[in-house]
Amino acid sequence: MGSRFYVQHMTGEQVAATDAMVNMDTLGLGPTQVWGSHSDRLLVGALGYVAKTLNAPVSIVDVEQVGSADSEQFAARNIPRITIHSLTQKLWEAHIIHTSKDRISAMRLDDYYETYRLLAAYLTFLDQIAKGPTGLTIP
Repeated sequence: MGSRFYVQHMTGEQVAATDAMVNMDTLGLGPTQVWGSHSDRLLVGALGYVAKTLNAPVSIVDVEQVGSADSEQFAARNIPRITIHSLTQKLWEAHIIHTSKDRISAMRLDDYYETYRLLAAYLTFLDQIAKGPTGLTIP
């Protein structure tokens, strides 16, 4: 609800000034994943490039059966988006998310750190290559 409210109240100027939305959701339950079917291909390509450079694991795991993500609201305004997560169907079926099992002990801290390391480099990379309203270019 918060992302919907936020995006609905963005002015045209704010939308035009937004190069991308990077959504980080449900991190640390396993290795870094990206929701490929609901992410901009250039943003996914940039993540793959950074991951390869760092020798960091990342894979595409689409989670349509699980629900939605905050990034969808941005797509409705034609803002490129990417959702990075650690959820798999097996983890979803384990009923960890939004239950009494949803606590720090469910996290895999090594995976969480690897995702943090990748995201820190990825966001720095995106910040360096952003070209304003013309979008992103990936080397």
